[in-house]
Amino acid sequence: MPSLSEPKKRRHLLGSSRSIQRLLERRWLVVVLALSLTGLGAAIAGLLFTSGINLLRDWRLDLLDELPAWVVLPALGGFGGMVSAWLVTRLSPAAGGAGITHIMGFLRHRPVPMGLRVGMVKLVAGIIAIGCGFPLGPEGPAVQMGGSVAWKMSRWLRAPVAFRRVIVAAGGGAGIAAVFSAPIGGFIYAIEELLHSARPVVLLLVLITTFSADTWADVMGGGGLNSTLGFQLERQYTPLVRFLPIDLIYLIALGVVVGLLAELYTRYVLTMQRQGSRWFGDRLILRMTLSGVVLGCVYAALPDTFHNPSELKHLIGAGEADIGLALSSFVMLFFCTGLAAGSGAPGGLFMPMLTLGGALGLTCGTGVESLTGYVPTTYVFAGMGAFVAGCSRTPISAMFLAFALTKDLLILKPILVASLTSFVVARLFHPHSIYERQMGMELDSEERMEKQLNRHRRPFSPPTPPQSPKGDLS
Repeated sequence: MPSLSEPKKRRHLLGSSRSIQRLLERRWLVVVLALSLTGLGAAIAGLLFTSGINLLRDWRLDLLDELPAWVVLPALGGFGGMVSAWLVTRLSPAAGGAGITHIMGFLRHRPVPMGLRVGMVKLVAGIIAIGCGFPLGPEGPAVQMGGSVAWKMSRWLRAPVAFRRVIVAAGGGAGIAAVFSAPIGGFIYAIEELLHSARPVVLLLVLITTFSADTWADVMGGGGLNSTLGFQLERQYTPLVRFLPIDLIYLIALGVVVGLLAELYTRYVLTMQRQGSRWFGDRLILRMTLSGVVLGCVYAALPDTFHNPSELKHLIGAGEADIGLALSSFVMLFFCTGLAAGSGAPGGLFMPMLTLGGALGLTCGTGVESLTGYVPTTYVFAGMGAFVAGCSRTPISAMFLAFALTKDLLILKPILVASLTSFVVARLFHPHSIYERQMGMELDSEERMEKQLNRHRRPFSPPTPPQSPKGDLS
């Protein structure tokens, strides 16, 4: 698609804003209702997704109490990969992968399938894959499911194209808000990564959607709502936070290290996805089945602590893991999440990125403390935000996602320092995020397929008109 000149871009943005404002003036009540229903749909999808994953995880842990790990984990991994891939292949091929690139493609006017069918297949296939042992997160499917619900709402409204793009991006941000209990993080992500726009009317629409999704999730999930006291501040972790001027030097050094490793991780994941497509092509069932078996064998060879990803994440976030467990967790997740993402499984990378960054922050903190005798208390959560920022190139979203785990305002500045440093360091090697490069890979693949099809097509030659007989004078 050719790039527009600056005057044309300004006219396009002005026209989009005007079309959205006219829709708000004429049908403001219906628009607010559609945004609230989009938030409700994203919250329901997020809660179903996390509940389903937790249910399968508990069942897997119960099986591990009765049978050896070398039997349970490879068998479940292979079975889950096969069933999930079958659902995606047979019912909705667009439901594979992380899901964020799917929404980004729609927002960039690519012809990608949307609708509730894609979201439902993503929901069920993602629960099966992640619940059976694929070390991926729920946020990618939540973004795609929220965007699918939003797209359906925009069709119901018969909204203009400009509003349809905004509400789909808002639905993606609502998925982030519902899964992470981070309405500000979902709001910033929709603006920073999906829309790249800060027009006031756009900010208002996205804000309503993401905060309604978080509110609905609290009401239905009960995590942030007490029947007697009302809405409460829910914190997953309550670290002792101190921020001293000397911490800036330590946090910048951490950001440099994390930025380098985040770019390395990004290239590793992209390489695994590229090789998976080259080796298996369209055979997604075989690809995910073999990946599930390999992942199960790897986890079966590890200690029992690694069999429960939620418990491992809690140990790292609470700072209770020693340097050996933190370092081994980073190495294991680094390679296993790349393999899982390369398999094409429906799952996201934000949650693994947070755990990777936390493990790296804990490891670096232990090493720094042994060398200097001091380490900032914010190293774990600063590492989380920095790793997400280095991979996704969204430092503000990364800061608020890591902040949502503690809800402590004092921790915002340390996370921001490390996230900005990691973002700058990673951009020195490549300007685009992992998701933008995944979209580039998809476009290259489509172009290669188009060239192969054109190579086998016969050039069109118009039929020669019939010649009149010589004696015919007419």
